Amino acid sequence: MIQDIYPSRLYNSFKNHEISNNDYLLCFDGEGRVLADTRSGSIVFPKSGDISVGRTIYGFSVDNDRYFLALGETDNTDTVFEHLTLRQLRDRFSGKELFAAFTAYHLWNWYNDNSFCGRCGNGFVLSSDERALKCSKCGNTVYPRINPAVIVGVVKGDSILVTRYRRGYAHNALVAGFTEIGETLEQTVEREVMEETGVKVRNIRYYKSQPWGMAQDILIGFFCEADGSGEIHMDENELKYAEWVSREELELQPTDISLTNEMMKVFRDGRNF
Repeated sequence: MIQDIYPSRLYNSFKNHEISNNDYLLCFDGEGRVLADTRSGSIVFPKSGDISVGRTIYGFSVDNDRYFLALGETDNTDTVFEHLTLRQLRDRFSGKELFAAFTAYHLWNWYNDNSFCGRCGNGFVLSSDERALKCSKCGNTVYPRINPAVIVGVVKGDSILVTRYRRGYAHNALVAGFTEIGETLEQTVEREVMEETGVKVRNIRYYKSQPWGMAQDILIGFFCEADGSGEIHMDENELKYAEWVSREELELQPTDISLTNEMMKVFRDGRNF
């Protein structure tokens, strides 16, 4: 999956570092596209010495490499770098650079969406001792937003419930959805499967989780079993496809970076889950 970058390691603790010329700089434009050079067949981000930037803030480190975020406009005169969407990178690459791009986007999106205090309207300032934004007028403090969402492998005998979204990602997926206020994760599983496919479930059990910076999510994977006939009543506003698919007929996603794809592969291969 995208976070599986061993032997490399992500260090996400906040540090009040000053940027140096050898530090990587993650620069996003107004559409959320990141500046990168992919001509070599891998993702190369600019270093601080390559381009002119305004405000920056330390994001995280991968091994001994430090990654900073550009919080303002950048002046890129080096034509080897171009702005690319995360989906463009996702479709072509894997490894620690892709994970860095996803993680940086999560942070950049949060900083970009929180210029002003939601309590009093005053401008936020960057905290110097933690990953937070603080209001100097009313004292309100906000922290990075993380959205919990479930991925659900619903099993019936030798088949798994496969979906495709009506909009967006075009490949096979599993039932998925966000946790609502007052719900447990298990209740989210029951509700999302029922809302999207009309199938009741039982024997819900946790599988694995995954950070998914593209949507500021933490994805929590569960397997469960259909309770009853498993007759499908698909929500056509959300999905364009929902069917029981056997192990032999199951078509995986084109890349190995998602929790969804790993769960489908685990089921296809008959491994314990």
